[in-house]
Amino acid sequence: MRAISIEETGPASVLELREIDTPRPAPGQALVRVHAAGVNFADVVMRRGDIPSPLPLVPGVEGAGVVDALGEGVDEIAVGDRVAWAPVMGAGAVVGSYAEFEAVTAEALLPVPDAVSLETAAAITLQGLTAHYLVHDKKPIGPGSNVLIHAAAGGMGLLLCRWMKHLGARVIGTVSTEEKAAFAREAGADDTILYRDEDFAARALELTSGAGLDYVVDGVGKTTFRKNLECMASQGHICLYGMASGPPDPLSPLELLPKAICVSGGMMTAFLRTREEVLRKGAEVFEAVREGWLMPPRVEVLPLEEAARAHGRLEGRESIGKLVLRVADEG
Repeated sequence: MRAISIEETGPASVLELREIDTPRPAPGQALVRVHAAGVNFADVVMRRGDIPSPLPLVPGVEGAGVVDALGEGVDEIAVGDRVAWAPVMGAGAVVGSYAEFEAVTAEALLPVPDAVSLETAAAITLQGLTAHYLVHDKKPIGPGSNVLIHAAAGGMGLLLCRWMKHLGARVIGTVSTEEKAAFAREAGADDTILYRDEDFAARALELTSGAGLDYVVDGVGKTTFRKNLECMASQGHICLYGMASGPPDPLSPLELLPKAICVSGGMMTAFLRTREEVLRKGAEVFEAVREGWLMPPRVEVLPLEEAARAHGRLEGRESIGKLVLRVADEG
């Protein structure tokens, strides 16, 4: 089968298209014919060697396709089912969606409704499930909530803008350019802050008439985290779910006392602990997609052989929305 295989860690150029053996599903797994693979920063981290992984490696933690064969003991799905997957219920160790076939833990597979294309499913599964817990499981959000979303024009940020606005929140997004600001506003951001040109904390306080932020969703880390504290409302909540700029500087709990600020970490797998949770939350994400309000605002599709280009665009912050690799046409 064709696959993007990494023989050694390094820059995006180490991603090469090769012919490798088609995997066989182990007990508890399904072999899926991959139609599309989502491109995520987790793939970049593994490619660079920031997270040690056995080599050679076929990257890709998210994808969508059709079940081709079943391993022993699998009864959750059937051959021919349209499915999508992401790192849930311990399935984070299963990577390999940058290929024509992938063996995936069956319990991690989500049924994809006929009304949702496999390309769309590959674009929204991981980030949709992540957005689900960030929106519902951390801080009650509704009309009157002041919410700040960092990197609001990324795939994750655009989904969060849409979901927070759907719940009635006042949404503020930080972005790097006017072009990205336009995409964030289209996705539901009421205001945008060009973080390269202005102090985002001071501007957030200005936009909220000094009241501050009830909730900050931070996937950036080092360059944003401590400054979040400057613009929080009393009993505000900061959730760190990613570290695109590196780990944040240490924080003393004493710094949280004056405003009773809550700081928490977020990892999707902690909120998808059972098959029931995976199915329920996945169904809610796909229903929102079917209804139209959670559609990824922009999906850029590249052929599988251009995986290196996709990684380069993601690392260089040149992409807006979600990058997807087309492995095969849906038919």
